[in-house]
Amino acid sequence: MKLDPSAFVADPDLILSLEEHCTTISCEEERVLFSQGDYPKGLYILNRGQITLSMNSSIGDPVMSVEASAGSLLGLPGLVSGEPYTLTATAHDGAELSFVPRSEFTSLMQSNPLLAIKMLQVLAAELRSARHALSNM
Repeated sequence: MKLDPSAFVADPDLILSLEEHCTTISCEEERVLFSQGDYPKGLYILNRGQITLSMNSSIGDPVMSVEASAGSLLGLPGLVSGEPYTLTATAHDGAELSFVPRSEFTSLMQSNPLLAIKMLQVLAAELRSARHALSNM
C-alpha cells in the first residue's frame, strides 16, 4: 500500500501556532518516536530530515511504509482519538522535530477552534490518501 507523503503535511500557519508549545528533538542516530500499538504521548512535527512511517500486520508482516515530508504531523490520529498509534514512526540520523505533549495539544484544541479545524483538514487528507491507496490495491 502506498500513501501520499503530502497527506501528513500541515498548513504552515498551523505549524507556527503549534511551535509556541513545542520542545525540539534532534536525532543524532536512528530513533523510534512511537510504535504501532503504543498509547499516544503527543504530536510530532517533522521540521527537517527523514522519518519513515510504517505499519505491520497482526502477524508482523510489512503492510506499508512511507517517508514523511517536512511539515508532517505525526501521530495525529492516535492523539485525537485517544487510541493507540496505528503506525510506527522512525526518525533517521539528522532529523529535527518538534514535540507537543498530549496535555498541551488538548488544551490548544479546546481553546482555539481554528486550530482544531486545521487539524481536521490534516486528518481528512490522511484518510483520503489511505482510501486512494486501498482503491489502487
